[in-house]
Amino acid sequence: MCVFPIVSRLMMLQLLSSLLFVALASGCGRPSHQPSARVVNGEDAVPYSWPWQVSLQYKKDGAFYHTCGGSLIAPDWVMTAGHCISNSLTYQVVLGEYNRVEDEGSEQVIPINAGDLFVHPLWNSNCVACGNDIALIKLSRSAQLGDAVQLACLPPAGDILPNGAPCYISGWGRLSTGGPLPDKLQQALLPVVDYEHCSKRDWWGSSLKKSMVCAGGDLVSGCNGDSGGPLNCPTADGSWQVHGVTSFVSAFGCNTVKKPTVFTRVSAFNDWIEEVSGRGRAGGLHARLGENSRS
Repeated sequence: MCVFPIVSRLMMLQLLSSLLFVALASGCGRPSHQPSARVVNGEDAVPYSWPWQVSLQYKKDGAFYHTCGGSLIAPDWVMTAGHCISNSLTYQVVLGEYNRVEDEGSEQVIPINAGDLFVHPLWNSNCVACGNDIALIKLSRSAQLGDAVQLACLPPAGDILPNGAPCYISGWGRLSTGGPLPDKLQQALLPVVDYEHCSKRDWWGSSLKKSMVCAGGDLVSGCNGDSGGPLNCPTADGSWQVHGVTSFVSAFGCNTVKKPTVFTRVSAFNDWIEEVSGRGRAGGLHARLGENSRS
């Protein structure tokens, strides 16, 4: 099965908690602006309703361009996809972004030092369907939290979503295969497709690993430029958890029958996230793990 990661480095692209990590005083996974409940094949998100969403940008010819999404999981840590990272490129992260062509006053632009890119050691750039498509980025300075910038909550280790769980993808990726490139952050409702269904031979088959999660279908999906961004899923207490990191879609197109968008399952990588973040300074994830962790 031929698949391709949902990323482009040459264009700005669009689309569209019991908690592992202990929140700061402001909490995590609770946006000040609630997401819209109406979705028809993707729509403009309510501004700052996914305040952990980041735009990962790379430098080319003196300017920075959007290449991937990501999630702010601590004041100085961002989670994204492994295939979004190249050691030959210079990156920055933009927090508090909504409309990429306007300066709205909420943006925080934070440079990334070359040594602060941590791709999972088992990620293989020649085999996106092999899994382990996850990376962490340590910011050169801590994010300032507020209405437009908040922390994502991550699920407990091993947590598996039920079939049909109502999750949302968010990002600035294409609205369809080869489609238009909206400037505003997009969101779309992508119900989870469980492993039993998504791993069937005429679905993703052996390309799907248990460390992945499927969501969506042939009408709504992620697309180029959404890579690394969150799969946002509601919890019983009204907060949101990021259960997935956008990874790949079918090589036949973003909207392909029986080929839902595939995400790296965050709850399969809790130990690695804790290990890597523990290398950072106090205030990273490691400092906030403890009795509230269920891992």
